[in-house]
Amino acid sequence: MDAQTIIAKRIARELRDGMLVNLGIGIPTLVANFVPDGIHVFFQSENGLIGTGPIPEQGMALPWLTDAGGRPVTALPGASTFDSAMSFALIRGGHLDLTVLGGLQVDRRGLLANWMIPGKMVPGMGGAMDLVTGAKRVVVAMQHTAKGKSKIVDALSLPLTSTRPVDLVVTELAAIAFQDGRATLMEIADGVSVEEVLAATEADLFVPDNVPRMALEPRTEP
Repeated sequence: MDAQTIIAKRIARELRDGMLVNLGIGIPTLVANFVPDGIHVFFQSENGLIGTGPIPEQGMALPWLTDAGGRPVTALPGASTFDSAMSFALIRGGHLDLTVLGGLQVDRRGLLANWMIPGKMVPGMGGAMDLVTGAKRVVVAMQHTAKGKSKIVDALSLPLTSTRPVDLVVTELAAIAFQDGRATLMEIADGVSVEEVLAATEADLFVPDNVPRMALEPRTEP
């Protein structure tokens, strides 16, 4: 199983019935492919759509129906469209149950950096600042390293997204939470040892006595 699928499947287990969920660009969009049976989730796109559906089939894309990254999407029956003012009122008003965002770095306290100077690595912050600040729960989906360097760092070297720490980071190696402002190893992926996670992580990780394996199978309970 490839790294992105491992991450998306694990994060899909965080979904609960009736949630209003925002999925960021990149790996987060894959989470929608693994919604557990019996769970009905409302996916919100920050450009003004609740009820985002799957990527349209070849030749069926509509140029005016896209996600916040400009990629074609579909709208499920009963979907609602609205302007950006309403969209960000939902986000800033604390109405989002969960947001899943990509990350460039997360530090030992859970602070996120997921943007750079426009025209460099990614096209800018977009709505990330609002999402991290306003969503009830923030999950970061990212690979553990980039070009051999840890993305879970002692201190950010890239611009800060928000002063609010994220709740959970899921990589292909581990799930890491930030309880009491301290990076804590919650789960490790199948076939991965605690020592391997520690070796791939720049930040100091607190390791509980028992670290369970990361579950990837779909949740079936409502």
